[in-house]
Amino acid sequence: MSDYVILVERTGDGGYGAWAPDLPGCVALGDTYSEVVTAMADAVRLHLEGLREDGIAAPEPTTVGATTIAA
Repeated sequence: MSDYVILVERTGDGGYGAWAPDLPGCVALGDTYSEVVTAMADAVRLHLEGLREDGIAAPEPTTVGATTIAA
């Protein structure tokens, strides 16, 4: 089992969007932070399942973390 980093951003309508740098095309949307994280967990699982079904090896994660910087 691998750990994939997800990035969460605010959308223009006040909701949230998330994506995984190591899984191009794997994205999710939600009305709350918690909702988008849950949706993204499902999206990652489904994305990896689809790759396996297509006979494609899951990419090894290269992103090792994310943090915020106050400026």
